[in-house]
Amino acid sequence: MSDTNTESESAAGSGTLRTPIVAVLGHVDHGKTTLLDRIRGSAVQEGEAGAITQHIGATAVPLSTISEMAGSLVDPTDFDLPGLLFIDTPGHHSFSTLRSRGGALADIAVLVVDVNDGFQPQTEEAIDILKRTGTPFVVAANKVDTTPGWNPQQGQPIQKSLEQQSDRAENRLNENLYELIGDLSGKGFSADFYWRVQDFQSNIGVVPVSAMTGEGIPDLLTVLMGLSQRFMKEEMAVDVAGPGVGTVLEVKDERGFGATLDVVLYDGVVREGDTIVVGGRDDPIVTEVRALLQPRPNAEIRTEKRFERVDEVRAAAGVKIAAPDLDEAMSGAPVRVVRGDDVDAVKAEVRKELARIEVDTAEDGVVVKADTLGSLEAMANALEEAEVPILRAEVGDVAPRDVTVAQTANEEKHRVILGFNVDVLSDAEAALDRTGVKLFDDDVIYQLVEEYEEYVDEMERAQQETVLDKITKPARFRILQDHTFRQNDPAVVGVEVVSGTVQNNRPVAKFEGSEPERVGTLSGIQHQGDDVDKAQAGERVSVAIDGPTVGRQIEEGDELWIELPEKHAKILEQELASEIRADEIEALKAYLEKRRKTDPFWGK
Repeated sequence: MSDTNTESESAAGSGTLRTPIVAVLGHVDHGKTTLLDRIRGSAVQEGEAGAITQHIGATAVPLSTISEMAGSLVDPTDFDLPGLLFIDTPGHHSFSTLRSRGGALADIAVLVVDVNDGFQPQTEEAIDILKRTGTPFVVAANKVDTTPGWNPQQGQPIQKSLEQQSDRAENRLNENLYELIGDLSGKGFSADFYWRVQDFQSNIGVVPVSAMTGEGIPDLLTVLMGLSQRFMKEEMAVDVAGPGVGTVLEVKDERGFGATLDVVLYDGVVREGDTIVVGGRDDPIVTEVRALLQPRPNAEIRTEKRFERVDEVRAAAGVKIAAPDLDEAMSGAPVRVVRGDDVDAVKAEVRKELARIEVDTAEDGVVVKADTLGSLEAMANALEEAEVPILRAEVGDVAPRDVTVAQTANEEKHRVILGFNVDVLSDAEAALDRTGVKLFDDDVIYQLVEEYEEYVDEMERAQQETVLDKITKPARFRILQDHTFRQNDPAVVGVEVVSGTVQNNRPVAKFEGSEPERVGTLSGIQHQGDDVDKAQAGERVSVAIDGPTVGRQIEEGDELWIELPEKHAKILEQELASEIRADEIEALKAYLEKRRKTDPFWGK
């Protein structure tokens, strides 16, 4: 077996300082992966085989290599930190997954923004997460090389590159950058070009870069090292020999090992044979480390299938842990090494960490499934902001029992499952078809919430239309002079609709004071000789009224009303006012005003 990796040795050599952990966030297609690949590729080009160390889920770039890449921008004698550890899976999804003691695991973040596109929905979502976790960050204003008229300067610091640009190209870039600075200001952040920032604790540094040409990459690494050295040195102090503490990035089946944990270790050391406690679906899992696995040197982590075993791994590092009984372990859950006989105490610590991310649930609401604890928490926060209650929230794929739970929701709009980045088990698909429970699934949180909100809006509109069809609408109409066509059985008269909608087969009333007196029922409406179901304000029609006789119960010139049931009046006023026309509201208000003269609470 080989010993620990280069980065771990660097950390050990520094005494007590571990490598800062860097996460990369941003909107889809803004260049997060390309930026990471550029940093890795440049590191390999600049140094020997040991220039970078590939971890599980992370890449360590040592200080010496950063100094080579950054050139005169970084003097290695100014730094005590061993380098930077970049999380390999970019995006705020992985950022949310990676947690430590209830907060973000990443010490610092890079927010990648396409300098041409500016802020997009996922940019805003990423900023909200950074703000909520209090994680310091810098902005990588990417794709400067796409500025019209740009003259690429491969791998150069951005200010040197700007010296080689035309005034026109530089002005165009500056316009985009100032717009980006304005967007940050709109989110409550003071920002400027990084070389103008005096206090990085109260201002955000914007670093213009190109992931394609490498321009500005030296600057980005310099800012990340400078921020870490100046403001996080104390946080990087770890007990290098203490019990390891980390977070599960992913649970994976590996041939020959069964279920394994991809872990980012941020404190202490983990050794083969150690007892560990890891967060499980029902209860913390206690197990023993059978093997610690790292990718072979220079292997691409996302395609690497062969590993080498190491005796121990020190923070900060990514490592694959093989151990028994890991099937119920959860992505995003804490992992802690047990030293001595304090298993119960460590289990209590793990339970305490898990309790911090328990989702508040309601008696009625939607079912939420997510791939990790971190994304489950992010989903819960997004739904809380959208005022969507949660009935149950769990990590894992959609299973038949989730469908059963969703089916028990009281309101139809809550009989849904929102799945973030999860699969649907085949028997769950059958249950969905059988029960009619609606599934929404997406790998972008804001899109998932938006899809559900649109579904609810559409459902509520359909329900309102159904209710509106069944409800009696208010109407006031007047019998025209010299327009009596038949006196009774039924009385047929010409009328003008003053306000509201006159509908067929509705009771007709005449007000005597504030009390309506029913005079009959509308049994027919004709407009220009054609039978119609309704007539609206401003129209003149002839109507047949069963019950009254013209000259006795009703007279030419009388004002008549469609009689409103009290329950209908209440629904119209309190729930459907936005769904009916202005003249119908006018008729409703006039009707209520008359009724409430003797009974102030009528229809309330």
